[in-house]
Amino acid sequence: MVQKFSIFLLAAAICTGMSAQTLTFPTAKFKAGDSNEWKSNDYDDTSWQTIDISRTWDSQGIPSDTHFGWYRFHIRPTKAMLANSDLKEFMEFDLGTIDDVDEAYLNGILIGKTGYMPGDNGEYTALFNVPRKYIVKTNDKNIKWDQDNVLAIRCYSGNAPGGMFGGHVSVSIPDRIDGGSISFSQDNFDNIPTYTVTLNDSYKTALSGTLSIEVTDMETGKPVDNITKKVTATKNKPAKVTLPYDKHDCLRVKATFTDKKSGKQITASYTPKYILTPPAPDTPRFNTAPVYGVRPGSPIHFRFGVSGERPMTITSHDLPAGLSINPENGALSGKLPKAGDYTFTVTAKNSKGEASQEFTIKVGSRIALTPPMGWNSWNCWGLSVSQDKVVSSAKALLEKGLADYGYAYINIDDAWEAPGRNPDGTIAVNEKFPDMKGLGDWLHGEGLKFGIYSSPGDLTCGNYLGSLDHEKQDAETYNSWGIDYLKYDWCGYWRKHAQEADKETLASYIRPYLLMEGYLREQPRDIFYSLCQYGMQDVWKWGDCVDANSWRTTGDITDTWESLYDIGFVQQADLYPYSHPGAWNDPDMLIVGKVGWSDNLRDSRLTPDEQYTHITLWTLLAANMLIGCDLAQLDDFTINLLCNNEVNAVNQDILGKQAKRDVIDGDIQIWSRPLSDGSRAIGIFNVGTKEQKVDFNKYKKALGIGNISKIRDLWRQKDLSTTDTGYLIAPHGVRYIKITE
Repeated sequence: MVQKFSIFLLAAAICTGMSAQTLTFPTAKFKAGDSNEWKSNDYDDTSWQTIDISRTWDSQGIPSDTHFGWYRFHIRPTKAMLANSDLKEFMEFDLGTIDDVDEAYLNGILIGKTGYMPGDNGEYTALFNVPRKYIVKTNDKNIKWDQDNVLAIRCYSGNAPGGMFGGHVSVSIPDRIDGGSISFSQDNFDNIPTYTVTLNDSYKTALSGTLSIEVTDMETGKPVDNITKKVTATKNKPAKVTLPYDKHDCLRVKATFTDKKSGKQITASYTPKYILTPPAPDTPRFNTAPVYGVRPGSPIHFRFGVSGERPMTITSHDLPAGLSINPENGALSGKLPKAGDYTFTVTAKNSKGEASQEFTIKVGSRIALTPPMGWNSWNCWGLSVSQDKVVSSAKALLEKGLADYGYAYINIDDAWEAPGRNPDGTIAVNEKFPDMKGLGDWLHGEGLKFGIYSSPGDLTCGNYLGSLDHEKQDAETYNSWGIDYLKYDWCGYWRKHAQEADKETLASYIRPYLLMEGYLREQPRDIFYSLCQYGMQDVWKWGDCVDANSWRTTGDITDTWESLYDIGFVQQADLYPYSHPGAWNDPDMLIVGKVGWSDNLRDSRLTPDEQYTHITLWTLLAANMLIGCDLAQLDDFTINLLCNNEVNAVNQDILGKQAKRDVIDGDIQIWSRPLSDGSRAIGIFNVGTKEQKVDFNKYKKALGIGNISKIRDLWRQKDLSTTDTGYLIAPHGVRYIKITE
């Protein structure tokens, strides 16, 4: 019988005291493959490569078809660490996050496991977004004090990306105060926004002391409030302080607990959700780009995005022959058989007034003249998606007004496929999706678009049926259902790719995507072609050549600052030359609102400042704007993020240029995007952990800016001084401006 330690999986605390002595490890010894010998402390790993554990293994040259890999850390816990702890009960191992499943061994003995690997008792279960924290009691005889110990991590990844990516590994012997944490939550009482500061205690001994709360206005840097209370928290009864605030104020809340007995402190900071986007006027206002691309003879499904009080009628007096508009919802439909530009005027009218927009349909070889806007099921529902959930989000897209701002695609990700194909080889749906064609017809009637997911492999990422050897049949089926968007995910194609004689060549990566492209183009409708292969072989250099309309440039995003920073600020910086109308870099879907990749939804772990940064950067990048949360549970804050017409106009600008990072000055980054009206959208980002006072005039030369005639704050939708350009920017925050010379 295998000996095991007593194992406890700890939930990740939002903020801990970290008063214990801690050993940290930014790198590890690594080897791809799998062997039971590699868990032993006697195994010689000197020949293994050293790897950065803040990044997945495939981003560091490990083949992307690697499934198993081992990390080994040599740690030396000291008796002095034990003596300095006032608790002395256990040793804590914080492994960060791992894609997908892990087993952790200390000196050859299992101390923790998250998820299920193939071959385990139970189905393979990937838990890539769950932080790993394991503990071992300090009296366990397997700990070698003041000697070399080996922490070995066995990892399994179903598909790239894979391995450890959560920062550094830490090993500590906690103090009593380390059982404490400060967390924050928000609510509304009688329509008054409130936030609650909670002191939690996960250990058996109570925490008593003072809780101080300092509130600062982040616009001015001036203090707003300072509150101190005596509190006691136990494991079953946390201490809470609830305070009201104005949802339009950008506040920084700093909470500090001081332990009465030891004088040690726990500190955490928080920004309550704040709304910058002004309310839309009751009069009609067009919010969609004034151009749309379609191929000759393809059916048109487009909805004019118009905000304003309902009821409203949307009409055109000079509509081209072959087209019609539903006056109640602004859904444009029909066909135009000949190439050319068709320009007409659309008018929206309600009881408060009317507005008009000159609109051009460009009939030719290019579609997707602006990046797609819409919704995808993956980041919220993962493999638990169903037709009912899709319909719920589509209805919410309409009812909550997102369609009035241009969000049009409703895309079903993985897990719609049946276990087997029909007798004639055509793809079949599972019981969760009873009527694909009916769903498509309903979406088109509302002027929305319908998206689907598949893989060039035999199986998808979720082990559902892929399109391998059935590409033509699947393309024809998509056409019969009215599909407008295909996300084509590499995933299971690894098995076929590994057997190909030319698997090391660029051609082998292009081949499956070129094959499906040919069959999609044979269909009598336009299907947006979205490549999802994580940036392999510099896809941005050849994606346009296979007629793709967008291509994923990275692995999957998660709702953490580390993931957002790496994918957005690091991996996109040099890709601006490859993006243009009809062909877009795709840094993955949005991670605002309630997400969870399963039935267990939760609020995004990004702070409000990070969410403003996220949306700002994605609009500057001309990225696909595919919402990843449950639209039925949208709150006012998330609607404010998604429905700012001036912010969205940057994303949808018809010039189609992606932003370039022009300035790096410490933690300040400035990204600039040229716009079709001759102005520039500029994001001033603070990627550091402390607020920064930035004088924009300092960077005018580096940005190539001369005399400024106008500065527009895009989030607040107000003009700013052209001379007083000092901005206070929160940690991980942004100031988003539009400059006119």
